[in-house]
Amino acid sequence: MTMPDTAALLEDAADRIADISRADLQIMRRRAALLLRNSGSIAFDDDIEEALRDLSAEIGKTRNDTIRYIVREWMKKNIDLPVLPP
Repeated sequence: MTMPDTAALLEDAADRIADISRADLQIMRRRAALLLRNSGSIAFDDDIEEALRDLSAEIGKTRNDTIRYIVREWMKKNIDLPVLPP
């Protein structure tokens, strides 16, 4: 199933939330989580990639974990949204 198919299924489920079984909703959420987890990485300019490599090595995290950490910390400091712990 492709991302647009999954997105369409989730949108449809949101429109008919009372009609969707818990099991079907759970399957759709797992598919969406897998797509997000396995999606391609974000491409940055060379200078940003170099900074990410340096920071990743310094804090002992993978590139993707470093990006998640940066985004999470930025959201904690700049957005009035609750951010779940890692």
